[in-house]
Amino acid sequence: MTEYVVRLQFTADGPLVSGTWQVLPSADRTYRNWVALYGNHLTAVITLLEDQHGEERVMKRWSLAEGEQYE
Repeated sequence: MTEYVVRLQFTADGPLVSGTWQVLPSADRTYRNWVALYGNHLTAVITLLEDQHGEERVMKRWSLAEGEQYE
């Protein structure tokens, strides 16, 4: 089963906040909301991933330094 995960981290090896959804539109909405809320923080990294049976694939990633990147 495919799940969609959104992660927010302020330091590379630090704690993270994440959420998991069964449908992409809900996960993407959360990703966009988190970019709007936390995207101006110098070290924040927000990632949208697709998880298929434990194998994760990055779909989008946001950081202030690099902007939005699509994989």
